[in-house]
Amino acid sequence: MTVAADPGADPGVDPKTDLTGRGSGGDVAFRGLAVTAASLILVALAAVFIFLGIEGIPGFNVDATHYAGQGSFLGLVVPLLYATMYAAILALIIAVPFSVAIALFISHYAPRRIATPVAYVIDLLAAVPSVVFGLWGAVALGPYLVPAHSWLATNLGWLPFFSGQPSGNGRTLFTASIVLAVMILPIITSICREVFAQTPRLHEEAALALGATRWEMIRYAVFPYARSGMVSAVMLGLGRALGETMAIAMIASPKVVISLFIVGTNNPQTIAAHIAQGYKESTPDRLAVLIATGLVLFAFTFVVNALARWIVARGRAK
Repeated sequence: MTVAADPGADPGVDPKTDLTGRGSGGDVAFRGLAVTAASLILVALAAVFIFLGIEGIPGFNVDATHYAGQGSFLGLVVPLLYATMYAAILALIIAVPFSVAIALFISHYAPRRIATPVAYVIDLLAAVPSVVFGLWGAVALGPYLVPAHSWLATNLGWLPFFSGQPSGNGRTLFTASIVLAVMILPIITSICREVFAQTPRLHEEAALALGATRWEMIRYAVFPYARSGMVSAVMLGLGRALGETMAIAMIASPKVVISLFIVGTNNPQTIAAHIAQGYKESTPDRLAVLIATGLVLFAFTFVVNALARWIVARGRAK
């Protein structure tokens, strides 16, 4: 018996292998849902940018008295942008080694009965609200680190990071960076763990068969394969640190300055913390300035993410 062909079907496409979403109603619905979700993300991103542009552009030209004593918008935003990047880099310096080490422990060293609960606990850190981390840093961690601040200023005062009068309450940029590191650690760890676990088993076994130790196997088989994924993890952690507000605002004693000193009372203030602390009692002109600084942070974060995508794409191409 001969089966009649579907008059609406493409004669050159096999229905069993067609992956374009035209084969069944379920495929078409799922494809439409995925396209709609992706489009909504782009629309929301564009809407945020348009809002910041419309409301923030007037802030570039308001009276100089609204620039927090800096004289001009450039004089205000440059120290804020510097502090934002400075705090994020300090957090990355602290978090990345721990994150990679924990990810390797979970994926290649720990037995499954230990690796599973450790991974679960690390992932749970991402669910802790920022305000909780801020309270912990300001009330518990800061006073605990006061002796460390004094020791750093006394013994390493020849470095610009510790040259000055240390804080007596521990509410410093150094403390805030440690809290930021704890906050971004789950993101970097989870991504690195998944990337390490996807390393081809044959690559690892081949390295071990050639006489490599476990660390040499990780160095020559796992790290090269996972390099682009590790870069993605670090960049996502950087994006998280750049936009953090409450932890910085609650811990560090802010000042709009450019300084390397991280254990003192007057700390460089980030853009997000500056907006959070000045938004409540702002005048219309001052509000325009705050939104303009938010526009700068939005553009800067977009550039950082675009650079990360380019680095990852280049690594995959190689």
